[in-house]
This record gives sequence, C-alpha cells and structure tokens, in this order.
Amino acid sequence: MWTGLYPGVSEDQVPIGHITNGVHVQTWLAPQMRQVYNRHLGPDWPSRSGEPGFWEAIDAVDDGELWETHQTLKAQLIAIARRRAVLHAEARGESPEFIAQLRRALSLDALTIGFARRFATYKRANLILEDMEAVVSLLNHPQLPVQLIFAGKSHPRDNPGKAVLQQVARLMKDPRFAGRVLFIEDYDINVGRHLVQGVDLWLNNPRRPLEACGTSGQKVVLNGGLNLSVPDGWWAEAYDGANGFAIGAGETHSSEAFHDARDAKGLLSVLRDEVVPMYYDRDRDGLPREWIARVKRAIQSLGWRFSADRMVMDYVRHSYIPAAGGTSSAFNH
Repeated sequence: MWTGLYPGVSEDQVPIGHITNGVHVQTWLAPQMRQVYNRHLGPDWPSRSGEPGFWEAIDAVDDGELWETHQTLKAQLIAIARRRAVLHAEARGESPEFIAQLRRALSLDALTIGFARRFATYKRANLILEDMEAVVSLLNHPQLPVQLIFAGKSHPRDNPGKAVLQQVARLMKDPRFAGRVLFIEDYDINVGRHLVQGVDLWLNNPRRPLEACGTSGQKVVLNGGLNLSVPDGWWAEAYDGANGFAIGAGETHSSEAFHDARDAKGLLSVLRDEVVPMYYDRDRDGLPREWIARVKRAIQSLGWRFSADRMVMDYVRHSYIPAAGGTSSAFNH
C-alpha cells in the first residue's frame, strides 16, 4: 500500500506496518466472569492477561461453573432486553397485546445470537434475512430454537443504513418472528456491554474486505461467548477452526448481489449444520461439552492476543521504541 512513498526501497523495509486492535478487558468483562477468573487464576490475573500462554489455565475451570456463570449473564441480558423493548413500546403507544408479547419475548433455553454495531450497509445486519423462509424455520424449530437480539444506530444521513435498521426492527411485529427477535433501541455502551456479556453467539457478517477490525467480537471472548464471522478484520487472523465459527472461506466477488447471496447461504448453512447442533448437544448433566470446549479454546487462543494490554505493548515495541531510536531516520530526508 505504501511502497510508492519509498521508491527504491524493498517492501519489507518500508517503515509502515500494522498493529491489530485489542479491547480493554476491564471495561467489557462481566463482574461474574471476573469472579471466576479471580478464583481460578488469582486476583492478579488482569496484569497478566496479555501474556501468551496465560489463559491455558482456563482448562482447569469446571465446565459446569463456566456454563452456569454464562447462563446467569444470559438471563440478565434477556431481562434487560425485555425491559428496554417494553419501555420504548409503551412510549410509542403500542397495543397492549404487542407489549405483552415483548414482556415474554426470548427464552433462556434458546440459542441466543447477538448483533450490535453501526447499521452501515456494508455490515449487512439483514444478511440473515436473505432467505426469509429458511430463517423462519431456523428460529422456530420446536426442539432447537434460535433467537436474535439486534441493537445499533445509523448515521442520520445514511438513508440506506436506516432502511436496514427499520427492516430489522419491523421483525418484532412479524408474527413469524414473535418472541424470537428483539431490537433494542437507543444503543449505547451499557446496551453493548450487556449484549457482549450475555449472548451465546456474536454475529459479524460484513462484506469482505471492508471490515477494518471488528472489536465487538473481541469483547465477547472473555465473557464466555463464541464468534460467528466472515474471515475479515480480526477474525481473518483469529479463527483457527476450533475457537468459534466462520462464514465461508474469505471469498469475494465483483458483484455485491452475488457476494451477499453466497454469504447469506453460507451463514444459514453454518448455523444449521454446525452451530445449532453443537449448542444443543447435551450430556447427562445438561451441559454442551463440545460447545464449552470451544469457549475455552477461544479464551485460550484469543484472550491474550486481542486485549488492549497486548496492543499497547506492541505499539511500544514495534512503533514507539523504534521511533525514539530513530530506526526509520534513513527514510526521513
């Protein structure tokens, strides 16, 4: 990208590189998960959270303890989502029947997928709706139900983005999605925090290669959730086949319509064939052991790599110290 600024210099000598983002763990971590880590990793664990190999110790945490902690956070999310939806519906003067439906929306027992970010069109909040009949069947499966919680905002002048937001919000009044879809209005840091702490699965499906990073998915990891994403942004370097789920193999296409249709098909396929069966595969104790193993793998492989601690240290080692030492001065004539 920058070789044109340094004529006659080989690419590996161009003094412009990259450092992957990380998230501030203490801001986004649920108190209940912090207590789990305090018990098993020691109270000083935050100072070591960016160390390679540190999170291997998560294997010693009992599966049941990890799962019950997550269920507590999920119940908390559902309660907040219902309450916010009811308050906004009452403020709009919605019917008593619709408000009653919102009061009992979502189930603690259903696989819960979260999507919360800017409603820019390239982020494709409505990608899952490309095949409406298929998603209706997926959400309303009598034994293996799925539910969706959306939140986000569009730029005031982004009319296409606002149209996507409106399409998603209207699902709450579609009888086919009754009780299975909630859109949380007035998205803010508090809503975002509860979502990344309580969802089972975080959905990220931007149109590749337009995603710069995708830090929202990084916030889910240490809270015990899994990611389902196209291999773009951070997920292109984070996904290892056993620490979450991927949509497609990173293909792109010159036709946006073809690209979106292929990704929508891939999204439904991985949900139907991988995510849902794994989530509902329970042992005699009612625990989804393979799912929990994948959660632990995510914590082990991603917890240290995508923290702000690691990010700042990379800036120090790879940018600030070299700059202070003048290692790039040869190019500054």
